[in-house]
Amino acid sequence: MREKKKVVASRYQQIAVDLAERIVENRYQVGEKVHARSTLASAYNVSPETARKAINVLVDLGIMEVRHGSGAYIASKENAKTFLEQYKDVQSIQEVKVEIMESVKQQKDELDHFSRLLDQLVAQTKRTHTMNPFLPFELVLTGEALHLESSISELNLWQETNATVVAILHHEELLLSPGPYAKVSEGDTIYFVGNEYALQRMQNFFYPGVSLDTDSIL
Repeated sequence: MREKKKVVASRYQQIAVDLAERIVENRYQVGEKVHARSTLASAYNVSPETARKAINVLVDLGIMEVRHGSGAYIASKENAKTFLEQYKDVQSIQEVKVEIMESVKQQKDELDHFSRLLDQLVAQTKRTHTMNPFLPFELVLTGEALHLESSISELNLWQETNATVVAILHHEELLLSPGPYAKVSEGDTIYFVGNEYALQRMQNFFYPGVSLDTDSIL
């Protein structure tokens, strides 16, 4: 199970959330004065500017108020509670978004990897048949095959598939360079040569719409 990643907020947002939690937990009371910015900055190990941003967030939300010449004071516990609830909802949405984006990226990486493997396989197949143009393919004819008991001339295989039949294995007897009157029967293995598309075309010719396993096609 993939671990859910937590979305990390900016430092001043983290401080604002922490102060709000302290208010909700009654560690700060309404009307109580909060430490000076320099004290907050030291307590959280941040700059005074970061501490000021955190206070401004709470002031904007009505959780704290700044009294000129006096400092910052706690203004509302209810507002602090509402802020925390909304913050958690937003964090949850952001975490789901991050998880979705990571899932999309992972699927894209897997698809790219599959595409590279497929390109590599096609390139190797083309290279093999370029180097060995007379290396035959094999196709086993089962009872589900079409055109059984038809002759080579009746099938018009070269016209239909661009494949040239070089041999037929029939009942353990290998017929090399079969003539136009040789027939194909159930259980025969047809050996043929052609380009990289010949195998697929032969499969579609005898088994249209059927995906054969590797025991039928080699």
